[in-house]
Amino acid sequence: MGKLALAAIVSSWVVPITIMVNHIVPKPYMDEIFHIPQAQQYCKGNFGSWDPMITTPPGLYYLSLAHIASLFPGLYCVEAVSSFSDLCSASILRSINGVLAVICSIILYEIIIHLKPTLGDRKAMLHAVVLSLYPLHWFFTFLYYTDVASVTAVLAMYLASLKKNYWFSALVGAFAVVVRQTNIIWVLFVACIGIIDISLMHGKGNGRKAKSDVSIEHDFTYSTGTSAKSLDLKRRKSVNTAKHSLPKPRASTPRYSSGLVDEIYTVLLTLWRMKWELLISFSPFLLVLMAFVIFVYWNGSIVLGAKEAHAVTPHFAQILYFSLVSVLAQAPMHLTFTHVVDLFQSFWRRRPLSYIQMFLALIAGIFSVHFFSVAHPYLLADNRHYPFYLWRKVIMAHWSIKYLLVPVYVYSWLSIIHMLGKVRSKLWILAFFLATAAVLVPAPLIEFRYYSIPLYFLVLHCNIRDDQHWLLTGMLYVGVNIFTMMMFLFRPFHWDHEPGIQRFIW
Repeated sequence: MGKLALAAIVSSWVVPITIMVNHIVPKPYMDEIFHIPQAQQYCKGNFGSWDPMITTPPGLYYLSLAHIASLFPGLYCVEAVSSFSDLCSASILRSINGVLAVICSIILYEIIIHLKPTLGDRKAMLHAVVLSLYPLHWFFTFLYYTDVASVTAVLAMYLASLKKNYWFSALVGAFAVVVRQTNIIWVLFVACIGIIDISLMHGKGNGRKAKSDVSIEHDFTYSTGTSAKSLDLKRRKSVNTAKHSLPKPRASTPRYSSGLVDEIYTVLLTLWRMKWELLISFSPFLLVLMAFVIFVYWNGSIVLGAKEAHAVTPHFAQILYFSLVSVLAQAPMHLTFTHVVDLFQSFWRRRPLSYIQMFLALIAGIFSVHFFSVAHPYLLADNRHYPFYLWRKVIMAHWSIKYLLVPVYVYSWLSIIHMLGKVRSKLWILAFFLATAAVLVPAPLIEFRYYSIPLYFLVLHCNIRDDQHWLLTGMLYVGVNIFTMMMFLFRPFHWDHEPGIQRFIW
């Protein structure tokens, strides 16, 4: 019942706004001028055609064909269309993202229930609705971009992995890579954290324990508010039986008090002791990785088209921008007085090590913004995107601003790590940071769309249960969504050097 209600709630805004967008902006806009004609070529059966300006694989187009095929029989019977290709209009192609947005909300709900089984259906639904309103994900629901399909595929892969369906997870992960090639990083991340969780759960049986002072049973009571026994009873009702012989870790990873070195030692020891079981379980992910490496070798690059404009560039400042955007996206959770005091107390307890870490982080941040801040030509020339104004009016308003923002970036990362550290192991956090850096650092263009997947992983694994925080976050998202959609639809403008109507977009 919860999933049906959630689908109805998400559909209540997807359907009317989709109709409004298609009515006001009926023609392809921005990247749609490449994606929609390419999808229409596929609708005609011309699979050999390819626009050299398209950088991503054709996964979205294949998904669109399946979506249109599901519509075609009914419309053909009532003579609404005469052929399959007639259905490939901009509005019909855009509608696939509306369907995916509803599916994505249900996947979010399932992940939340799995990670936090004591949360309750009402709160889980609230969290899923708020996450479905995340502005970057919400906005591109109504345009024919790859973002919604990419997020949905990655989260579906993660959900399958949580349920120990590793072969299916890898299959969905392969499709996620076909939608957007950088998703190979998230395929590896999902496999990595699966191995980490299994290894740390088995660590207490090794000669060197993963925890040094409290038991895993006690930590589950601390982090979820229930006993491990009652947690197991509830999970039996909601989680399918494991398909492999690997002992199944519990629904939520406990907080580990051991150091990072201890966790690495535990994981390596478990990898050796369970090498054959782990190899069998996670070999599908290796197959996906091997296929991707072959593709890159064959293609000569990770991108398909426009290779000059999307060349890999060391853009370390990108990881700093992500931290600030993520904290602002969760402002009611990260910028509260209680959280700031808690973060300061944690920092104070770990002195003088915390002082050294802070100093090194500040030096690394200054080094990154000075030597590795990339001003891509697209960013500088295109005033239709919000990052254009943030770059011109904030970061480059004065030469000192980019350096003065470094402490803000460092605080943002400290806040993120502190929040994750309450419920996740240090090795998990390290894997998340490295995966996020691997996706963002090579990207020369500042695109907030690239931050969506790591942000979802971040929010899903922060143990924030206060309804007030989630409601405030939801209100923040609704406000941003109303503003950006109003600007997009009702504040068009014209360029002197190019005909046509221009619109503001993320």
